Amino acid sequence: MVSNPVHRLPFLPGTSFKDSTKTAFHRSQTLSYKNGYAVVRRPTVGIGGERLQVNQLSQAELDELANKAPILTYGQPKQAPPAEFIPAHVAFDKKVLKFDAYFQEDVPMSTEEHYRIRQVNIYYYLEDDSMSVMEPVVENSGIPQGKLIKRQRLTKNDQGDHYHWKDLNRGINLTIYGRTFRVVDCDRFTQVFLESQGIELNPPEKMALDPYTELRKQPLRKYVTPSDFDQLKQFLTFDKQVLRFYAIWDDTDSMFGECRTYIIHYYLMDDTVEIREVHERNNGRDPFPLLMNRQRMPKVLVKNAKNFPQCVLEISDQEVLEWYTAKDFIVGKPLTILGRTFFIYDCDPFTRQYYKEKFGISDLPRIDVSEKEPPPVKQELPPYNGFGLIEDSVQNCFVLIPKAPKKDVIKMLVNDNKVLRYLAALESPIPEDKDRRFVFSYFLASDMISIFEPPVRNSGIIGGKYLGRTKVAKPSSTAEDPIYYGPTDFFIGAVIEVFGHRFIILDTDDYVLKYMENNAAQYSPEALLSIRNRIQKQEAPAPELEKYSPFP
Repeated sequence: MVSNPVHRLPFLPGTSFKDSTKTAFHRSQTLSYKNGYAVVRRPTVGIGGERLQVNQLSQAELDELANKAPILTYGQPKQAPPAEFIPAHVAFDKKVLKFDAYFQEDVPMSTEEHYRIRQVNIYYYLEDDSMSVMEPVVENSGIPQGKLIKRQRLTKNDQGDHYHWKDLNRGINLTIYGRTFRVVDCDRFTQVFLESQGIELNPPEKMALDPYTELRKQPLRKYVTPSDFDQLKQFLTFDKQVLRFYAIWDDTDSMFGECRTYIIHYYLMDDTVEIREVHERNNGRDPFPLLMNRQRMPKVLVKNAKNFPQCVLEISDQEVLEWYTAKDFIVGKPLTILGRTFFIYDCDPFTRQYYKEKFGISDLPRIDVSEKEPPPVKQELPPYNGFGLIEDSVQNCFVLIPKAPKKDVIKMLVNDNKVLRYLAALESPIPEDKDRRFVFSYFLASDMISIFEPPVRNSGIIGGKYLGRTKVAKPSSTAEDPIYYGPTDFFIGAVIEVFGHRFIILDTDDYVLKYMENNAAQYSPEALLSIRNRIQKQEAPAPELEKYSPFP
């Protein structure tokens, strides 16, 4: 490209020259990638870094000008031959994209496996955009394998759109006919083809393995060196020698569980174990003599022996690392046999002598496992609700059909119609209650109290019965052991608290004075002193008492 002229020379052939200060004469890049696809963009900078004008020609116009020659000089230009057309079935013949995938299949009717992992290969044929799914055949799998989905165009949604190679990638899920395939990897040709088309591939994932297939794999063969122990000598030496242990199985933590007693026999001749259940009379159980037949008991199994079908096949030496021996049966320690934990609490004299000679254990204790009677449950009465007498409410807690509490008939006959009456005042901070007077009537036959308030005209307080005949408990007593007010608690100056209200005894009638003189031994010195003070004052309480008394 020729630069602009300098030094004001005419722009004529031979008088222009290149700018020697410019060093970069490369063309601008017009190809780029966007979202994984190749796109063409218009250049904004020309050769040498010069900014192009906005109204420049487009690429199509430039191509047209490049192919157009002047007619006057060269004549009519020849049309360029079109590019050779290659059909898709020829261009992409035998070019197939291969993806490794798997899908999960439920196994509802099996107890050994809940689901199954099946590995498949997904093929995409570029010549006609068709797909097929093939499952490699596994020998003795018992599953029809091979071609799962024959070659065809597969729809990817409800609108009828088909899968295209642009929709395929690693680490995605493909749903084909209601079955979801997880794509984990692809081959080298597929990776190169997708990257050449501008698709960014996800990192490969690890192929999922079928758990049941991995479980069925045969372990490495183990060679067991035969032992030098002479079993025949053990049989002849310890024949008819049996260790006897007494054990219990405590199952009280479970629902309807109980503590049951067993006898464990250990045969020294062949290291076998037998468990017998001790039946008691009328225990409600069938008298089966054996809980477990005589057999060798495994203590430690191999790692893969947990799923061994023990209910069908017998356990051999290959599935057991360690068997129970005589040193495992110790008095005072728990022992787990076939998932049931036994506690050994005693043994017979022969067993004690054997442990003393064989293992040097001479102090095998005898543990007391007898059931202790639970402490008696203390019956607590519910709190008093304030209705009725406490004795009547307590009867509902003793029997289903309550009965009336027993009464002292002799006391009722002796003290029939004997009533002690007192004049009292209400102790209250309210000024209107200072002038109120009350008459207490104590019935000696039933130890009940009634309170009557004489009506006072124009006082604003309705008089009459203040409290019906009932027993009044002292504030210091409890509902379980109530203490009621007695005749010895009523004297001049005494404070009586009735259901939260405090009353002060001001005076008594003559019958109360005579009753206190006849029963002076029952009253306190303070009560007797109040009588003497009243007699010395020689006050006549009858008019005032009759004024407030409700009785004639």
